[in-house]
Amino acid sequence: MSTFTGLILWLLLALVSWPLAVLALLLWPLVWLLLLPFRVLGIAVDGVFGLLRAVVTLPARLLGGR
Repeated sequence: MSTFTGLILWLLLALVSWPLAVLALLLWPLVWLLLLPFRVLGIAVDGVFGLLRAVVTLPARLLGGR
């Protein structure tokens, strides 16, 4: 989600229910910290799949295949 879209959604939430908007502002850093390990895990899994793809396609690249 882009920053501008997030800002517009938060302003809309603030117009509808300002206590909920303040709670969302206060809880966002906690949610970000809780989701950080999943991002790191996703990066690691992507790296493993990239390595496996490189190993599997190595013979074809050595023989001149595309």
